Amino acid sequence: MSPDLAGDLATGLDPARLLYAFGLVPEPWQEGLLRQRPGRALVCCCRQAGKSTAAAAAAAHEALYSPGSLSLIVAPSQRQSNELLRVVRGMLAVIGPPRRVSGDAQQMIELRNGSRVVSLPGRDDTIRGFASVALLALDEAAWIEDELYYAVRPMLAVSGGRLLALSTPNGQRGWFYREWETGQGWQRTRISASQCSRIPAAFLAEERRAMTAVRYAAEYECEFSDAIDAVFRTADINATLDPELPALPPQGW
Repeated sequence: MSPDLAGDLATGLDPARLLYAFGLVPEPWQEGLLRQRPGRALVCCCRQAGKSTAAAAAAAHEALYSPGSLSLIVAPSQRQSNELLRVVRGMLAVIGPPRRVSGDAQQMIELRNGSRVVSLPGRDDTIRGFASVALLALDEAAWIEDELYYAVRPMLAVSGGRLLALSTPNGQRGWFYREWETGQGWQRTRISASQCSRIPAAFLAEERRAMTAVRYAAEYECEFSDAIDAVFRTADINATLDPELPALPPQGW
């Protein structure tokens, strides 16, 4: 580790440089997200854009430089959230001496400064009970059910903690789509495969040949496409609606 990088990490000035310490060159959008520390952020990005790495770096930085803080990592399954916690664990092992970590279980990392990073599954019946959350990172957020999303939001009420939601699109459904389209107070970032320097053009050409146009648009072009098995397109349904017609009375006609 270079002296300049060690100085940045010691003072917590530049969270984006955690990725350099981990042996990665961050994409511009990753640097912006980590340095700006938005209170509410939606990241709609292609596969392999580095969304989980950015979320892990945000959690590692929060734990290191906010003593006593609690960061929660939530994904649709416990396996997915554990995998993200594994990245956090690796970053902490690279950038700091072993004495930083006082506890290290499969689903939780605890630092000597009192900070914790906990991984949780996407089930609202098991995730309740946490409070004063400093950072809430929702990975593959478009696959997280509405019930869970509305169950975790109150965890930020007192702490004023940050909410990061990162995902590829999952059709025109669910809270992630609605927040992206009409939600208030969000910083939005969209990263398609053509904007990601780590994905070769030859690979994308191969994927385009192998996939349907709808699936490719969702996975690599960040489009909120209609469901593959949908009978009618959402755009066609919306086109049939007339906002000038009066609403039906409570008991019908």
